[in-house]
Amino acid sequence: MEQAAILDAAGWTGPNGDVWAQEWRRTDRSFAALSAELDRTIAHVMGEGPVAVADIGCGAGGTALAAADANRHAQVTGIDISAALIAVARERAGANANIRFIAAPVEQAIGAAGPFDLIVSRHGVMFFADPVDAFTRLRAGTRPGGRLVFSCFRAPADNVWARETMAAVGEAPPAADGYAPGPFAFADADFVRGLLAQAGWVQVEARPVDFLYRAGSGEDPVADAVGFFSRIGPAARALKMADPAERPAIVAAVRALCAARLSDGHVDFPAAAWIWSARIPA
Repeated sequence: MEQAAILDAAGWTGPNGDVWAQEWRRTDRSFAALSAELDRTIAHVMGEGPVAVADIGCGAGGTALAAADANRHAQVTGIDISAALIAVARERAGANANIRFIAAPVEQAIGAAGPFDLIVSRHGVMFFADPVDAFTRLRAGTRPGGRLVFSCFRAPADNVWARETMAAVGEAPPAADGYAPGPFAFADADFVRGLLAQAGWVQVEARPVDFLYRAGSGEDPVADAVGFFSRIGPAARALKMADPAERPAIVAAVRALCAARLSDGHVDFPAAAWIWSARIPA
Protein backbone atom coordinates (compact mmCIF):
# COMPACT_ATOMS: atom_id res chain seq x y z
CA MET A 1 0.00 0.00 0.00
CA GLU A 2 1.39 3.40 -0.93
CA GLN A 3 2.12 5.85 1.90
CA ALA A 4 -0.62 8.24 0.70
CA ALA A 5 -3.15 5.43 0.86
CA ILE A 6 -1.98 4.43 4.34
CA LEU A 7 -2.40 7.99 5.56
CA ASP A 8 -5.79 8.29 3.89
CA ALA A 9 -7.10 5.10 5.51
CA ALA A 10 -5.77 6.25 8.88
CA GLY A 11 -7.56 9.56 8.43
CA TRP A 12 -10.90 7.93 7.69
CA THR A 13 -10.63 5.65 10.73
CA GLY A 14 -9.65 8.68 12.81
CA PRO A 15 -9.99 12.46 12.38
CA ASN A 16 -11.51 12.57 8.88
CA GLY A 17 -14.20 10.05 9.70
CA ASP A 18 -14.92 11.76 13.02
CA VAL A 19 -15.40 15.16 11.36
CA TRP A 20 -17.64 13.72 8.64
CA ALA A 21 -19.68 11.95 11.31
CA GLN A 22 -20.13 15.25 13.14
CA GLU A 23 -20.95 17.09 9.90
CA TRP A 24 -23.20 14.50 8.27
CA ARG A 25 -26.20 16.83 8.06
CA ARG A 26 -24.25 19.48 6.17
CA THR A 27 -22.47 16.96 3.95
CA ASP A 28 -25.78 15.29 3.07
CA ARG A 29 -27.17 18.74 2.29
CA SER A 30 -24.23 19.58 0.04
CA PHE A 31 -24.88 16.41 -1.99
CA ALA A 32 -28.68 16.55 -1.87
CA ALA A 33 -29.22 17.46 -5.52
CA LEU A 34 -26.84 14.74 -6.70
CA SER A 35 -28.25 12.23 -4.23
CA ALA A 36 -31.73 12.68 -5.69
CA GLU A 37 -30.46 11.69 -9.14
CA LEU A 38 -28.30 8.84 -7.83
CA ASP A 39 -31.12 7.47 -5.66
CA ARG A 40 -33.49 7.47 -8.65
CA THR A 41 -30.91 5.56 -10.68
CA ILE A 42 -30.40 3.01 -7.90
CA ALA A 43 -34.16 2.54 -7.40
CA HIS A 44 -34.62 1.90 -11.12
CA VAL A 45 -31.85 -0.73 -11.15
CA MET A 46 -33.12 -2.39 -7.94
CA GLY A 47 -36.66 -2.82 -9.15
CA GLU A 48 -39.34 -3.86 -6.66
CA GLY A 49 -38.49 -7.48 -5.87
CA PRO A 50 -36.06 -9.09 -3.41
CA VAL A 51 -32.50 -7.89 -3.98
CA ALA A 52 -29.30 -7.78 -1.93
CA VAL A 53 -27.62 -4.36 -2.08
CA ALA A 54 -24.26 -3.21 -0.73
CA ASP A 55 -23.50 0.48 -0.23
CA ILE A 56 -19.70 0.76 -0.14
CA GLY A 57 -18.06 3.67 1.62
CA CYS A 58 -21.56 4.32 2.91
CA GLY A 59 -20.58 7.12 5.29
CA ALA A 60 -23.50 8.25 7.42
CA GLY A 61 -25.84 5.97 5.48
CA GLY A 62 -27.84 8.34 3.28
CA THR A 63 -27.69 6.27 0.10
CA ALA A 64 -28.24 2.96 1.91
CA LEU A 65 -31.26 4.37 3.72
CA ALA A 66 -32.73 5.70 0.47
CA ALA A 67 -32.31 2.27 -1.14
CA ALA A 68 -33.93 0.52 1.80
CA ASP A 69 -36.85 2.95 1.70
CA ALA A 70 -37.27 2.61 -2.07
CA ASN A 71 -37.62 -1.19 -1.93
CA ARG A 72 -38.84 -2.79 1.28
CA HIS A 73 -38.02 -6.22 -0.20
CA ALA A 74 -34.35 -5.25 -0.50
CA GLN A 75 -31.74 -6.26 2.04
CA VAL A 76 -29.26 -3.39 2.20
CA THR A 77 -25.78 -3.55 3.74
CA GLY A 78 -23.77 -0.39 4.29
CA ILE A 79 -20.00 -0.79 4.71
CA ASP A 80 -17.55 1.91 5.77
CA ILE A 81 -14.11 2.00 7.35
CA SER A 82 -15.13 4.73 9.81
CA ALA A 83 -16.69 3.44 13.00
CA ALA A 84 -17.87 6.96 13.81
CA LEU A 85 -19.80 7.23 10.54
CA ILE A 86 -21.25 3.74 10.94
CA ALA A 87 -22.49 4.72 14.42
CA VAL A 88 -24.37 7.65 12.87
CA ALA A 89 -25.77 5.43 10.11
CA ARG A 90 -27.04 2.87 12.63
CA GLU A 91 -28.70 5.59 14.68
CA ARG A 92 -30.41 6.97 11.57
CA ALA A 93 -31.61 3.50 10.56
CA GLY A 94 -33.24 2.85 13.93
CA ALA A 95 -35.23 -0.38 13.88
CA ASN A 96 -35.40 -0.59 10.09
CA ALA A 97 -35.37 -4.35 9.47
CA ASN A 98 -34.05 -4.39 5.90
CA ILE A 99 -30.77 -2.54 6.50
CA ARG A 100 -27.56 -3.22 8.41
CA PHE A 101 -24.22 -1.45 8.70
CA ILE A 102 -20.71 -2.87 9.03
CA ALA A 103 -17.62 -0.95 10.19
CA ALA A 104 -14.71 -2.47 8.25
CA PRO A 105 -12.51 -1.91 5.20
CA VAL A 106 -14.71 -2.56 2.17
CA GLU A 107 -12.11 -4.77 0.49
CA GLN A 108 -12.09 -7.09 3.51
CA ALA A 109 -15.80 -7.09 4.31
CA ILE A 110 -17.40 -7.44 0.89
CA GLY A 111 -16.73 -11.16 0.47
CA ALA A 112 -18.00 -12.19 3.89
CA ALA A 113 -21.04 -9.89 3.76
CA GLY A 114 -22.27 -10.97 0.32
CA PRO A 115 -23.06 -12.15 -2.22
CA PHE A 116 -24.88 -9.11 -3.58
CA ASP A 117 -27.03 -8.37 -6.59
CA LEU A 118 -26.18 -4.67 -6.66
CA ILE A 119 -23.21 -2.61 -5.46
CA VAL A 120 -23.81 1.12 -5.00
CA SER A 121 -21.90 4.10 -3.66
CA ARG A 122 -22.22 7.86 -3.37
CA HIS A 123 -18.69 9.19 -3.68
CA GLY A 124 -17.26 6.34 -1.60
CA VAL A 125 -15.04 4.64 -4.17
CA MET A 126 -12.20 7.14 -4.71
CA PHE A 127 -10.12 6.19 -1.68
CA PHE A 128 -8.94 2.63 -2.37
CA ALA A 129 -5.20 1.97 -2.16
CA ASP A 130 -5.47 -0.34 -5.19
CA PRO A 131 -8.68 0.41 -7.10
CA VAL A 132 -8.33 -2.48 -9.58
CA ASP A 133 -7.95 -4.95 -6.72
CA ALA A 134 -10.85 -3.34 -4.85
CA PHE A 135 -13.25 -3.50 -7.80
CA THR A 136 -12.11 -7.07 -8.51
CA ARG A 137 -13.11 -7.94 -4.93
CA LEU A 138 -16.42 -6.14 -5.41
CA ARG A 139 -17.05 -8.19 -8.54
CA ALA A 140 -16.18 -11.40 -6.66
CA GLY A 141 -18.74 -10.45 -4.02
CA THR A 142 -21.47 -9.94 -6.64
CA ARG A 143 -23.72 -12.60 -8.11
CA PRO A 144 -23.52 -13.37 -11.85
CA GLY A 145 -25.37 -10.66 -13.75
CA GLY A 146 -25.03 -8.30 -10.80
CA ARG A 147 -24.89 -4.52 -11.23
CA LEU A 148 -22.76 -1.61 -10.09
CA VAL A 149 -23.89 2.04 -9.71
CA PHE A 150 -21.78 4.77 -8.14
CA SER A 151 -21.11 8.48 -8.27
CA CYS A 152 -17.83 10.39 -8.13
CA PHE A 153 -16.61 13.90 -8.85
CA ARG A 154 -15.56 15.04 -12.29
CA ALA A 155 -12.47 17.27 -12.57
CA PRO A 156 -11.79 20.12 -10.12
CA ALA A 157 -12.06 22.55 -13.03
CA ASP A 158 -15.70 21.46 -13.46
CA ASN A 159 -16.43 21.73 -9.73
CA VAL A 160 -16.62 25.42 -8.94
CA TRP A 161 -16.92 24.80 -5.19
CA ALA A 162 -13.52 23.08 -5.24
CA ARG A 163 -11.83 25.29 -7.82
CA GLU A 164 -12.79 28.50 -6.06
CA THR A 165 -12.08 27.34 -2.51
CA MET A 166 -8.68 25.99 -3.59
CA ALA A 167 -7.88 29.32 -5.23
CA ALA A 168 -9.08 31.26 -2.18
CA VAL A 169 -6.71 29.40 0.15
CA GLY A 170 -3.81 29.08 -2.30
CA GLU A 171 -4.09 25.32 -2.83
CA ALA A 172 -3.09 23.85 -6.19
CA PRO A 173 -5.48 21.41 -7.91
CA PRO A 174 -4.47 17.73 -7.64
CA ALA A 175 -2.19 16.43 -10.36
CA ALA A 176 -4.03 14.97 -13.33
CA ASP A 177 -1.46 12.22 -13.95
CA GLY A 178 -1.45 8.97 -12.03
CA TYR A 179 -3.76 7.64 -9.35
CA ALA A 180 -3.81 8.89 -5.77
CA PRO A 181 -6.73 8.28 -3.39
CA GLY A 182 -8.81 11.39 -2.91
CA PRO A 183 -12.01 13.22 -3.87
CA PHE A 184 -10.98 13.65 -7.53
CA ALA A 185 -9.19 10.33 -8.03
CA PHE A 186 -11.91 9.13 -10.45
CA ALA A 187 -12.33 12.37 -12.40
CA ASP A 188 -10.78 10.89 -15.57
CA ALA A 189 -13.46 8.84 -17.29
CA ASP A 190 -10.96 6.91 -19.43
CA PHE A 191 -9.05 5.88 -16.30
CA VAL A 192 -12.20 4.67 -14.54
CA ARG A 193 -13.44 2.84 -17.62
CA GLY A 194 -10.11 1.07 -17.91
CA LEU A 195 -9.87 0.02 -14.27
CA LEU A 196 -13.43 -1.34 -14.28
CA ALA A 197 -12.65 -3.35 -17.38
CA GLN A 198 -9.47 -4.69 -15.73
CA ALA A 199 -11.54 -5.69 -12.72
CA GLY A 200 -13.93 -7.71 -14.91
CA TRP A 201 -16.92 -5.37 -15.17
CA VAL A 202 -18.71 -5.03 -18.51
CA GLN A 203 -21.29 -2.70 -20.08
CA VAL A 204 -19.49 0.19 -18.40
CA GLU A 205 -21.23 3.54 -18.87
CA ALA A 206 -20.74 7.02 -17.42
CA ARG A 207 -23.34 9.79 -17.27
CA PRO A 208 -22.33 13.35 -16.39
CA VAL A 209 -24.50 15.10 -13.83
CA ASP A 210 -24.29 18.81 -13.01
CA PHE A 211 -25.74 19.86 -9.66
CA LEU A 212 -25.70 22.64 -7.09
CA TYR A 213 -23.44 21.98 -4.13
CA ARG A 214 -25.20 23.64 -1.18
CA ALA A 215 -22.65 24.93 1.30
CA GLY A 216 -24.78 27.25 3.44
CA SER A 217 -28.37 28.00 4.46
CA GLY A 218 -30.37 28.97 7.54
CA GLU A 219 -30.43 32.29 9.37
CA ASP A 220 -26.91 33.24 8.25
CA PRO A 221 -26.08 31.21 5.14
CA VAL A 222 -22.65 32.77 4.67
CA ALA A 223 -21.57 32.01 8.24
CA ASP A 224 -22.97 28.50 7.85
CA ALA A 225 -20.97 27.98 4.64
CA VAL A 226 -17.79 29.33 6.21
CA GLY A 227 -18.29 26.97 9.13
CA PHE A 228 -18.80 24.04 6.80
CA PHE A 229 -15.77 24.80 4.62
CA SER A 230 -13.69 25.33 7.77
CA ARG A 231 -14.41 21.72 8.70
CA ILE A 232 -14.33 19.88 5.37
CA GLY A 233 -12.44 20.44 2.12
CA PRO A 234 -9.57 22.64 0.91
CA ALA A 235 -10.18 25.47 3.39
CA ALA A 236 -10.22 23.01 6.30
CA ARG A 237 -6.87 21.60 5.17
CA ALA A 238 -5.41 25.08 4.80
CA LEU A 239 -6.59 26.14 8.25
CA LYS A 240 -5.18 23.01 9.83
CA MET A 241 -1.76 23.55 8.27
CA ALA A 242 -1.57 27.33 8.69
CA ASP A 243 0.12 29.22 11.49
CA PRO A 244 -2.43 30.72 13.88
CA ALA A 245 -1.59 34.21 12.68
CA GLU A 246 -2.50 33.25 9.10
CA ARG A 247 -5.90 31.75 9.86
CA PRO A 248 -7.98 34.95 10.02
CA ALA A 249 -6.93 35.84 6.46
CA ILE A 250 -7.93 32.36 5.24
CA VAL A 251 -11.32 32.62 6.93
CA ALA A 252 -11.83 36.11 5.45
CA ALA A 253 -11.05 34.82 1.95
CA VAL A 254 -13.52 31.97 2.35
CA ARG A 255 -16.17 34.33 3.73
CA ALA A 256 -15.80 36.64 0.70
CA LEU A 257 -16.07 33.66 -1.62
CA CYS A 258 -19.23 32.40 0.08
CA ALA A 259 -20.80 35.87 0.19
CA ALA A 260 -20.36 36.13 -3.56
CA ARG A 261 -22.32 32.88 -3.98
CA LEU A 262 -25.24 33.87 -1.73
CA SER A 263 -28.56 33.79 -3.57
CA ASP A 264 -32.15 33.33 -2.37
CA GLY A 265 -31.06 32.50 1.16
CA HIS A 266 -28.54 29.82 0.20
CA VAL A 267 -24.84 29.58 -0.64
CA ASP A 268 -24.65 27.30 -3.67
CA PHE A 269 -21.75 26.38 -5.94
CA PRO A 270 -21.86 24.61 -9.31
CA ALA A 271 -20.62 21.04 -9.05
CA ALA A 272 -20.08 18.17 -11.46
CA ALA A 273 -20.17 14.41 -11.02
CA TRP A 274 -20.24 11.15 -12.91
CA ILE A 275 -22.83 8.44 -12.29
CA TRP A 276 -21.25 5.17 -13.41
CA SER A 277 -23.02 1.91 -14.12
CA ALA A 278 -21.66 -1.53 -15.01
CA ARG A 279 -22.45 -5.19 -14.57
CA ILE A 280 -20.76 -8.56 -14.49
CA PRO A 281 -21.53 -11.30 -17.01
CA ALA A 282 -24.49 -13.54 -16.18
